[in-house]
Amino acid sequence: MAQPTRRIKHATLASTVGTALEWYDFSLYGTAAALVLPKVFFPSDDPAIGVLSSLATFAVGFLARPIGGVIIGLLGDRFGRRQMLFVTLLLMSASSVLIGCLPSHATIGLLAPILLVVLRVLQGLGAGGEYAGAMLLSAEHAQAKHRGLNASIASVGNAVGSVIATAVFFLVQGLMSDAAFLSWGWRIPFLLSFVLAVAGFVIRMKVTDSPEFTAAVAERGVVRGRFADMFAEGGRRIPLAMLMSIAPNVLSYLPSVYALSYLATSVGTASWVGLVGIIIANLLKLITIPTAGWLSDRFGGKPIMIIGSIAGAVLFYPFFFMLDSGTPVIIWAALVMIFTLCCDMSLASQASMLSMLFPVRLRYTSVTFSREITGAIVGGTLPLVAAWLTGLGGGQPWLVCVYCGVLCLLCAAGTAALPRTDAHQLERDAAVSR
Repeated sequence: MAQPTRRIKHATLASTVGTALEWYDFSLYGTAAALVLPKVFFPSDDPAIGVLSSLATFAVGFLARPIGGVIIGLLGDRFGRRQMLFVTLLLMSASSVLIGCLPSHATIGLLAPILLVVLRVLQGLGAGGEYAGAMLLSAEHAQAKHRGLNASIASVGNAVGSVIATAVFFLVQGLMSDAAFLSWGWRIPFLLSFVLAVAGFVIRMKVTDSPEFTAAVAERGVVRGRFADMFAEGGRRIPLAMLMSIAPNVLSYLPSVYALSYLATSVGTASWVGLVGIIIANLLKLITIPTAGWLSDRFGGKPIMIIGSIAGAVLFYPFFFMLDSGTPVIIWAALVMIFTLCCDMSLASQASMLSMLFPVRLRYTSVTFSREITGAIVGGTLPLVAAWLTGLGGGQPWLVCVYCGVLCLLCAAGTAALPRTDAHQLERDAAVSR
């Protein structure tokens, strides 16, 4: 008797929980870079300079992600997805714990920010291979008709990790005086990464490797893929996949990182307002991301990505208009509008398309390269560029709106040029060819 199939696989849930614990580290740094690290590691008479310096270290992590992504991707295509997820977990958690142990600028001077940058680079190396590995492991365990749903759920792990990081940061900050928090309290969320890392290792021990990868190894043996093979076999899909990855970065890091800094420095709201808004937006992702993944299975990833990208381009100006109100409820609605609704359409459709865009033996490398190069160029620099454009605009965010809108439209154009990869379309194409 045939066993019933599950729409959402055990491997998807297990890898997503692991991703949530791991993404706690990366999200925590983004929050701290906007609100704490400028004062601890980059003290300056001009607060804007401290913020810009701190956001620059945020960008450094993204610049390291393509390097880590390619290295981990090549190894993942050779030895399996599961093994690499242990490597990424170790890199990210160890870096976070050590950040929590770093002496401040007041203690060791210039050496403090230098060490911070080194650890941020190590964190970026791990993050470069994490999401792609979890997404591919989930997608490759799933049936074709549920592939988009399973692939997208890895992004739920990112949201859960961000909620935990923001909530812990907010809780510790709320229980302490400002002086105590800046002195040592901010370290507690980073040190907690050790406990979460142990849990992540235990959970991932129970996950088997991808059936598609295992079948490929059984058929051809372990194949040592070359970096050049990715371009030879990927062709124009590589640059188009890079364009497709623009909107997920813009719609993620503008609201979750730069908006926190903008609210604190330009609007003058208390830090808890933005943090609560990020928590609300991330909690809603538990519903919106799987829904967008299901829609990608139903209608294809391309239309969902294009809708999300164009919606973001249109809504950036209303987003900042709502932030400028200074009213908590309106600010929270703005964050949900961009960070949840628009962003999740792009994240889910990206996962759905990338998981079927490249051949199995080069898939991990191709996905990490195309995704992380764009992440470094766009996502990592976005908070810094946005802060600079706001200053250039006399404190007004209209230049930021134009910049982000153009980026999202480029994403929509690149996505439109890609072939459809949803299971239903592939089946129809195969039937026509017969």
